[in-house]
Amino acid sequence: MTKRIAAFGEVMMRLQVPGYELLSQASTLNYSFSGTGVNVTSALARFGHKGLLVSTLPANAVGDAAVSYLQKLGITKSFINRDGKYIGMYFLENGFGARSSRVTYSNRLESSFNSAPEGSYDFQDIAQKIDVVHFCGITLAMNDSVRAQMKAFAKAVKGNGGTVVFDCNYRPSLWGEDGYKAAKPHYEEMLGLADIVMMNEKDAMYVLGMKTGKEKRYEQLIELIPAVAKKYSISVIAGTHRSINSDNTHSLRGFIYKSQEFTFSKILSFSVYDRIGAGDAYTSGIIHSEMKGFTPEKAVGFAAAAGMLAHTIVGDTPMSSESEILRSMTELVGDVER
Repeated sequence: MTKRIAAFGEVMMRLQVPGYELLSQASTLNYSFSGTGVNVTSALARFGHKGLLVSTLPANAVGDAAVSYLQKLGITKSFINRDGKYIGMYFLENGFGARSSRVTYSNRLESSFNSAPEGSYDFQDIAQKIDVVHFCGITLAMNDSVRAQMKAFAKAVKGNGGTVVFDCNYRPSLWGEDGYKAAKPHYEEMLGLADIVMMNEKDAMYVLGMKTGKEKRYEQLIELIPAVAKKYSISVIAGTHRSINSDNTHSLRGFIYKSQEFTFSKILSFSVYDRIGAGDAYTSGIIHSEMKGFTPEKAVGFAAAAGMLAHTIVGDTPMSSESEILRSMTELVGDVER
């Protein structure tokens, strides 16, 4: 059941303030490399698939370090180009209590990936060498050239009989003043190409402009997601609902809509060590489940458990194995494993 799963996206340098200091207080930073595509393909490689990244990294020592880091994560570098001078960066300040974590981006639009000219990748050739491709709404927001590449890649994979995964991941700050109005036509085009979509009712309402008279999130979800699946002929739609509790723990409930039916996971409550990248862990859990033919009940339970465990691990990238996730679905947290 091993699949060749690629992601199209940017590799970023994560610069993290140690502990819970503010950036203005710290004198050192810890760096690593991440990105939605990095997180998803590395998680799937850990599950036994072949994870590949389609991207461009700078042709310098920083690019060398990024490639080395990706290889340690089990990502195959076959489709990574080396060109340009820059890598996008983000600075992470860890939140504590009432203070939220904060991410500040730097040098992103000038990165080697986001400035790569059209024609940088042979999508027709790549499409013949993979089974699944993953795209993210954050990549869709970058610029017209990246959007054109993304759509061309999706069409090539679709035309070759592959599976297209699209994570809506709408970020208002990336779309400028026009916001939803600017994003909507591009989202609609990607939804029309996708087989598996990661979204919830907020994406349907705010990005797609869909209306509902319901006030509760659950009721909005039940009404809008089937309408999205029908309109865009999407086989699987999955996502999560999250809440933050008074004791600063988080609660997470996953859902999957497939074969015109909803299936929900148990509500999982847990403490959070590192919040960034947990959504990518859930996505990787859904993709893996679909590739292995899990029942909807097992799929949504597996994905939710993958998301939960990602909150307990430092860094963006999910590091749990399939066996660890399956065990967490049935066992309570215990003492030290020996």
